[in-house]
Amino acid sequence: MHTDHSTIAHDRPTPVPAREATPTDLDAIVAAMTTAFFDDPMWGPAFPNLDRRAEQASALWRLLVTSSLRYPWMLVTENVESAALWIPPGGSELTSEEERSFEEFLVHITDRSVADGILGILGKLEEAHPSEPHFYLSLLATHSDHRGHGLGMGLLTENLARIDALGAPAYLESCNPANNKRYADVGFAARDTITLTSGHVVTTMWRPAHN
Repeated sequence: MHTDHSTIAHDRPTPVPAREATPTDLDAIVAAMTTAFFDDPMWGPAFPNLDRRAEQASALWRLLVTSSLRYPWMLVTENVESAALWIPPGGSELTSEEERSFEEFLVHITDRSVADGILGILGKLEEAHPSEPHFYLSLLATHSDHRGHGLGMGLLTENLARIDALGAPAYLESCNPANNKRYADVGFAARDTITLTSGHVVTTMWRPAHN
């Protein structure tokens, strides 16, 4: 299952201090993601009930963040203004048990129609996922109260330095075309495009290993 990233700022990102997230950061991370993706061009419409969008989407982000904490790659800025959910090579966004109950979970937090729409999006993204081992940026978000200060790109730059130290490639799906150039500025190149049922275009991007 795959997700995307909030709109981020700054053309020339400067690394910002990052640390590994802990379970005590969970609520702050979910809050950042809920505000960041509320008007996202893909994830906003995926939750069409505006009155319940924040509630429904936050349940999904909470599941993903909680599951990812089993890896040491959920990274945040000092006060959790920004968060980046990375899945390491060979890892998965959800455990096998969570995967088995995921459809039921989506129906429970939304309804059958919305759940089917989300599953359709995720299925198309899954089909495009590269088979080569890589670090996968599942979610990158900055809380709406802290947008415009370069924290998202600064966090990403610091994260990539850590990945470069391991000599590993990285992959992401850019669901907001406003971010494509920003990702390109830190070494990602467009790999493919995916047109969703809604007509929205997602750009997959690959960053080769840097030694």
